[in-house]
Amino acid sequence: MIKKGIILAGGMGTRMSPLTKAVNKQLLPIYDKPLIYYPLSILMLAKIKDILVIVNKGQLNQYKKLFTNYENLGLKLTFIEQNKPKGLPDAFILGEKFINKQNVAMILGDNFFYGQNLSALLKKCAQLKKGAKIILHNVQNPGSFGVAKINEKNKKILKIVEKPKKFISNKAITGLYFFDKKVVNYAKQLKPSKRGELEIIDLINKYKKNNKLSAEFIGRGGAWLDTGSISDYYKTSAFVQAVQNRQGVKIACLEEIAFLNGWIKKKQIKNQINFYGKCEYSDYLKKLIK
Repeated sequence: MIKKGIILAGGMGTRMSPLTKAVNKQLLPIYDKPLIYYPLSILMLAKIKDILVIVNKGQLNQYKKLFTNYENLGLKLTFIEQNKPKGLPDAFILGEKFINKQNVAMILGDNFFYGQNLSALLKKCAQLKKGAKIILHNVQNPGSFGVAKINEKNKKILKIVEKPKKFISNKAITGLYFFDKKVVNYAKQLKPSKRGELEIIDLINKYKKNNKLSAEFIGRGGAWLDTGSISDYYKTSAFVQAVQNRQGVKIACLEEIAFLNGWIKKKQIKNQINFYGKCEYSDYLKKLIK
């Protein structure tokens, strides 16, 4: 079972400059919450509460200000500053001490997931004992993503390709991964690609080569959105606004998830209400403890 998680909240965010010159991208708002709340909520839905957040050098204080009282969320948060982005697998090398020879999940800090059966899927993935598991989602433009070719009969992964020039599959590999404890050693064995970084596709292919790679699928009705560009960012924000205003519930309300998980009690929610102050988010929290 996976009890540890990593959020990659580094990166330069150059496609969103000048917004990201002063503020880390993951702290910019997706409608009514910082972006970081959304990937954090995904790990929490998987019942993962021991979490490492990797941030850019010089931006640690921004996160500590937001998560001053993370104990009120029932979480154990650890922060590491990354001097320079060296590719996604570098997260496991940086976090070796945190991982401590245990299985671990990793989510990219700018990925957004939503779906009716998402919680059940995440809990299933967190039961991983050996190997690696990736999450796939159908896309219209597979040439922009790493994709997996699947045997439709037995769901076996046949091939993993990064941004294929010719059509191979429309099943994109999302930014959510589950790995066993071998991931640190595998990451250390990787060599930088032509662009000078360690590649997540190479890490995944190590598991595939050893026949230890499996996949789960976000089905129809589920959503996986990237917030890498300003356009995508505002599309995601509009999606959250539409769902919340229609249904009257909040996506990625960390206090609500922690409360339903049994990690916190009403006292901690009251503490968070005081922390946020008078705002619409606090009004929503008040409804949880009536």
